Amino acid sequence: MTPLADPVASNTGLGRTHATPHAPWLSFLCLAGSMALVGSYVGLSKILVLVFPIFLLAFLRFGIAALAMAGWVRRAPQESRLSRHDRGLLFLESFFGNFLFSICMLFGVSMSSALAAGVIMAGIPAAVALMSRVFLKERIAPRTLAGIACAVGGIALVSFTKSADSATPGSLPGNLLLLSAVLCEASYVVIGKKLTGNVSPKRISALINLWGLALVTPFGLWQALRFDFGAVAAGSWWLLGFYSIAASVVTVWLWMTGLKHVPAAAAGIFTVLLPVSAAAVGVLFLGERFSAAQAAAFALALAGVVLATWPVRSPASH
Repeated sequence: MTPLADPVASNTGLGRTHATPHAPWLSFLCLAGSMALVGSYVGLSKILVLVFPIFLLAFLRFGIAALAMAGWVRRAPQESRLSRHDRGLLFLESFFGNFLFSICMLFGVSMSSALAAGVIMAGIPAAVALMSRVFLKERIAPRTLAGIACAVGGIALVSFTKSADSATPGSLPGNLLLLSAVLCEASYVVIGKKLTGNVSPKRISALINLWGLALVTPFGLWQALRFDFGAVAAGSWWLLGFYSIAASVVTVWLWMTGLKHVPAAAAGIFTVLLPVSAAAVGVLFLGERFSAAQAAAFALALAGVVLATWPVRSPASH
């Protein structure tokens, strides 16, 4: 397995000589942008599931993205051939991170609110840290643990606040589906860390999308045969286009690019931006209520990101 680099440590001279101090921050920006986009489409999917059946929506998403990424499927000249191990990881990455995550998230959010979805998905950082410890044998630094505690604690505060005044509380089945989506997303992060050492981010994005398309096609075609496409408004088609490109192209490429240089446990901290942006969409676009306590909770969650990623001063070695 490729050694995992410390996202804030300086180059020791034993690793790649082209590493530069600013590289981790570029990776951090990629990870943050990816999760913010995921959160936005989780929130906006509340609108789409009112227009399209769940499996048809997933089928259209993967199909549109497959056309957009057709040029990313081929292997670059300098890239090695996929091993049997890599092919297995690509399938698992798509099965958990694309197929199951999309289905659990879409069904879950259809039974709940965008803000409730954001609350439950705050568990992703903790799930990622646990899985990276178990499967990748990564050491979880105390400061990373503190960042996870801030992130989860901040959104937990939203949970208590929302449950007291929400007019549309989430159902138990919806909450369980959203919790399943949390576990799928954590698996996506950990498996992706193993993949980025051998396969380019663009090719990973294209290949796992094709797997997602293959998995959902039978269900999508079944629902398409009974769906009235002519009744869909133009605005819904534009939103579907954004959802497809954001979910399958931009967010995956950004995430895999950032993950190449950041341990999975530290990268998991950035998943807190998923519930924050999902809740923001619920408040700004879906008319869900927002309070001062919730604002404080989101500030705490973002403080967790800063705490986990702020560079430490390393002793001078030159």
